[in-house]
Amino acid sequence: MSTAVGVLILDEPQDLSAQVRATLEHMPEFHTIGETDLAEAGSGNAVALVFIDEIRLADAVARLVELKERQPSLRVLVSFNALTADDIRALLSAGADAFVARPKSPRELGAALLALAEGSDCLVPAERPGPTASEIGDGLGLTPREAEVLRFLSSGFSNKEVARRLALSVRTVETHRLNLRRKTQTGRLKDLVSLARQLGLAPVVDGEPVGRGGEDRSGNGRPSRH
Repeated sequence: MSTAVGVLILDEPQDLSAQVRATLEHMPEFHTIGETDLAEAGSGNAVALVFIDEIRLADAVARLVELKERQPSLRVLVSFNALTADDIRALLSAGADAFVARPKSPRELGAALLALAEGSDCLVPAERPGPTASEIGDGLGLTPREAEVLRFLSSGFSNKEVARRLALSVRTVETHRLNLRRKTQTGRLKDLVSLARQLGLAPVVDGEPVGRGGEDRSGNGRPSRH
């Protein structure tokens, strides 16, 4: 990116405020801006980092709606501790573009912001692992195993392939899939892919190690996609 991206930071926790701002300011890709600077910076070269206080979620939703009304093309990254599926849907409707679970280091937040500014589908740099299953489970109410199953399903794996790769029975995978449908209120592949991307779950790639106790007998590790 040829010019520094303006970063509007909203509602940052007091224990992170100075550290986040200082780190972003020292990264040549960014400069922090205030709301009064947003119009001048242009939303095409700016992103917003919004820290969500789950106790005051309604205020956060209203703030996002107002922000997007003023700058419709501004891309928004939400940092959260714990959100339900309903919370995430409300924030998406209000204008959130992507989510990262806390805690994240300032540099990890910077990498996610840069990916968002560049229009990347995945906020996780290739050289870094994605968020752990436990981080995602904390946010959406998923168990670590459900989050891992979501990764595989959103990558196009069938129930049978997920079972083989994670060393589970097909019936167990079907149970996890039913739980995912209940907690996310969707079973469509398109929605699962979108949710996995918004939560920063790295897609499963060929050759990724199988689950504990599992054995990849396919020879090439390719999933069957249905």
